[in-house]
Amino acid sequence: MKNAFFFNLIIYFGQPICTIEQSFLSMAVTALTNGIKVSVETSYQGRYFSKSGPLYLFNYDIVIENTSERTVQLLGRHWFIYDTNDEPSEVEGEGVVGVQPILSPYQSHAYQSGCQLKASIGAMEGVYKMMDLETFELFTVKIPTFQFFATPRLN
Repeated sequence: MKNAFFFNLIIYFGQPICTIEQSFLSMAVTALTNGIKVSVETSYQGRYFSKSGPLYLFNYDIVIENTSERTVQLLGRHWFIYDTNDEPSEVEGEGVVGVQPILSPYQSHAYQSGCQLKASIGAMEGVYKMMDLETFELFTVKIPTFQFFATPRLN
């Protein structure tokens, strides 16, 4: 079933950063780059209070599917994190959650991670750094922009 209800959100940090379109029925997005499909689904986990104020906890589930005929390895990731109550931040590192998966043709790798934000609304996007294991060609794969919403904000 196609999602029926959509909305747009523009996130500002002095200037427009991105426009995001998602469904109320599903907080899932997908991108296909160089034969690699990346699907992300988000969920709100709750909020807690720290000395510096409330923090909102979000999970994201990612499935990376190799839809190509080549064997590839995920070497690293580069994230851009947008928190509407804080400055944008970047995170870069090797692999994903401690592994650098090798994906044969039509295989997939799934993992879950999370983030905490100062605001009840935010977003993430980025790229995976990958290598074709036959040609040793390095390439990037887009991680689609996905949003975080604390559940009460959707009412």
